[in-house]
Amino acid sequence: MKPVFSWSDTRNEYRRILGYFEFHSGYALLKFLGCLLLAVVIAFVPSYTGLPEPAKWTLAIVLFAGLLWMTEAIPAFAIALLAIGLQIVLLGKPGGVLVPEGDTKAWQRFVDPWASPSMWLFFGGFILARATSRTGLDLSLAGRLLKLAGSRPERVLLFAMGTAFVFSMFLSNTATAAMMLAILAPMIASTPSASAARALTVGVAFAANLGGMGTIIGTPPNAIASGLLREAYPIDFLRWMVLGLPPALVLVISLWGILSLKVKNASFDHLSPAPESEPHATDDEVIARWQRWVVLAVFAFTIGLWLSGSWHGIPTAVVSFIPIVVFSITGVIRPQDIRTLDWDILILLAGGLSLGVGVSESGLADWIAGRLGALDLSPWVLAMAFGFLTLFLSNFMSNTAAANILIPVGLAAGLEAGGGAEAAAFAVPMALSASAAMCLPISTPPNAIAYASGRVRTLDFLLPGTIIGLLACPLAVLWSRWVLGWMSGQGP
Repeated sequence: MKPVFSWSDTRNEYRRILGYFEFHSGYALLKFLGCLLLAVVIAFVPSYTGLPEPAKWTLAIVLFAGLLWMTEAIPAFAIALLAIGLQIVLLGKPGGVLVPEGDTKAWQRFVDPWASPSMWLFFGGFILARATSRTGLDLSLAGRLLKLAGSRPERVLLFAMGTAFVFSMFLSNTATAAMMLAILAPMIASTPSASAARALTVGVAFAANLGGMGTIIGTPPNAIASGLLREAYPIDFLRWMVLGLPPALVLVISLWGILSLKVKNASFDHLSPAPESEPHATDDEVIARWQRWVVLAVFAFTIGLWLSGSWHGIPTAVVSFIPIVVFSITGVIRPQDIRTLDWDILILLAGGLSLGVGVSESGLADWIAGRLGALDLSPWVLAMAFGFLTLFLSNFMSNTAAANILIPVGLAAGLEAGGGAEAAAFAVPMALSASAAMCLPISTPPNAIAYASGRVRTLDFLLPGTIIGLLACPLAVLWSRWVLGWMSGQGP
């Protein structure tokens, strides 16, 4: 009889694993070098009329980063760091293509985004999310809301999607989708209707995607757009909700209408959501009841200050320090919680804001905007084109990466077309369109989580995702232009 274990088998398996990694490492290197070569050729071989030398180098950096993000030759956060480093070396060093000799501080403009208000706002959102997760408030609130749904299938779907939508406005959409699908797992697994199970799974994932449109901290593309608009047309927390929440609500209600057709004949009478979970603590890390009340009070207070910024005048980034400081000194957030935050998302955000600095200051943005202006297209048409381009790319690559590449260019086109409000009318719909890209399992992390459950197929994402995407871009453009026109005291 063959032995259960042998060193020979182990060595063979070890060689197989090494060969796998060698193959994939070599393939990644080929992709990396191919992206570099293609970016250099596109940036320097053609003769672009009127394109300054610094802009050519910036174009090469943007193309290189964009191609790397699309091919995933290296991790996304590493690409963001590489883009910052290349800008410092090629554009920001003394005597470089952008900086005259003797200027030893110009490189700092490319790392300033690390301390920008958008970064602190997003970091504060991460701290809030981690605190609610660690104390179990997220599971507790979700469980209570789902118990109100009753047994009607359409109502169950509505409450599940609504809960995911609201949570993802303030928490990570990935964590929201994972939490909701875990709570609903007994219900989904026990229903005799496969189409109802698929509808509930897809509905929760899509609602988590769409909820992020409603706030600046909901998803990185929103923070990128807000950060890049800081000088041209500042948008605070409440203004973003006015711009992003109504389109998101229309889309999630439309999605519920589409998916409710699939659950009509299902029955959830004999089912109930999973019982509420205890806070995420081990026996030696018991979370005190008062800590949960602290989290609830600070959460409500912080959101209230974010929403009322136009009345009290405290910047949203400053308000973000309230949960950061309070949760740290009360022990709600521990050192290990800080270490396990989504730092890669913050690095991506910093990389996008840094690329925006390079695109703007090198003259590349003005050059592209001038070429687009020469086409004599209506701003409406241009904004729609940028929105659909962002939507398309975000289906196949990280929506954060797509926003990093495209929003600086769209913002420049808006500035060329009509100033700050026009720039916002380009950038905001692009950010919202990025969140509406969910045609494939790979389009967003919530989609991937839903697909990994084994209950849904690619086709289950494709049809509703396409419908929502086609609705999202025109809706975002029309609503944003109307609201921004109203805010500016002009017509849309």
